[in-house]
Amino acid sequence: MSDAERTRLDRWLWYARFFKTRTLARQAVEGGRVHLGGARVKPGRAVRPGDVLEIQRGEERFEVTVLALGERRGPAPEAQGLYSESEASIARRAEAAAQRHAVRTSEPGGGRPGKRDRRRLRAFREGLE
Repeated sequence: MSDAERTRLDRWLWYARFFKTRTLARQAVEGGRVHLGGARVKPGRAVRPGDVLEIQRGEERFEVTVLALGERRGPAPEAQGLYSESEASIARRAEAAAQRHAVRTSEPGGGRPGKRDRRRLRAFREGLE
């Protein structure tokens, strides 16, 4: 199989803009946050069109199918053409984002402390010292 038909997994993840640097992509693969066909793999594993990847980045979990390999790390629209995300994965990520948003907006006292809050913080700190 020629090099035109495959590329390293860490390089592909970087090309597809899942990670900001190739080093971060390599560390994610080594850390077990990227699976190819449900199995842990090494960063040098060859990726081919049609492979199914499971990628965990922070709280986000992607399930993508490799469509193309790419030749460079190009702009975002070009990178999005390298893969297709499954409908179930898109729905899961949207639901998780909605839950995170609901938790953030329901917490009282969000944002910067006001004048009254600063006075209470100062009094609390002075009481500890």
